[in-house]
Amino acid sequence: MDERKIARINELYHKSKAEGLTADEQKEQQILRREYIDSFKRNLRGQLNNISIKEKDGSITNLGEKYGNQKGN
Repeated sequence: MDERKIARINELYHKSKAEGLTADEQKEQQILRREYIDSFKRNLRGQLNNISIKEKDGSITNLGEKYGNQKGN
């Protein structure tokens, strides 16, 4: 998500607190928030998929390979 969209989310938030939003602005706000949340989840999942753990026996377990493709997480 680019900085322009994040700035628009903040702008709509401040406007909603100050004077309220029109129906079109509320819909735009919901769409932008959903896009932001989806982007955040994708980035977090990408980071978590790159974590490896060194086991007690010295072996390396890549958590992305072990758990990364499971649905519902």
